[in-house]
Amino acid sequence: MSLMRLAYASEATFDAKPVEKGVEPHVARILMTSRKNNAKDQLVGGLYYGNDRFFQYLEGDEDAVRRTYDRILKDERHRNVVTLIEEPLSSRTFSNWSMKYVPLSRDVRNFLDEQGLESFDPASFTSDQCERMIDLIRNSSHDQNLANHDNRQSVGEAPQVLSSGMKVSLIVAGLVLVGALVIGGSML
Repeated sequence: MSLMRLAYASEATFDAKPVEKGVEPHVARILMTSRKNNAKDQLVGGLYYGNDRFFQYLEGDEDAVRRTYDRILKDERHRNVVTLIEEPLSSRTFSNWSMKYVPLSRDVRNFLDEQGLESFDPASFTSDQCERMIDLIRNSSHDQNLANHDNRQSVGEAPQVLSSGMKVSLIVAGLVLVGALVIGGSML
């Protein structure tokens, strides 16, 4: 198995909606799907969305990275996709993340200020800026349940999509539905 890493930049095709739980709703859907697919394919990496632009970093088995990137290139939520880094990798550097997400944060604002950048436009990043952005994502201290991984999860395990509260609510709703069917059936 040969490992590779890939970073790309793209522009969002959707109009950003108000942020829910710290994440734009379209981006939240992308994250949930990415985490499911990446865990299955044992891919790791990170995502940043800001200024209607994406910066994403992936690493893992070369075939899995290329399949994922091909899906992204065809995804209607992305346009003007630019490959920033595409090269072999000797070992993983994001060992615990199926897809880490860094929300707009002080870290990113500091990065932009340090680089003399007025706005987030990763398609124009230099090689050094790409590496610094990858390090920023890797080392980000943000911890949002929707945005970041479950500390109990490691690469290859299925991500937890539903919270324990949601699971309990679904079980209760199912029991109420079954009870209603039993009562309704006995009335016939």
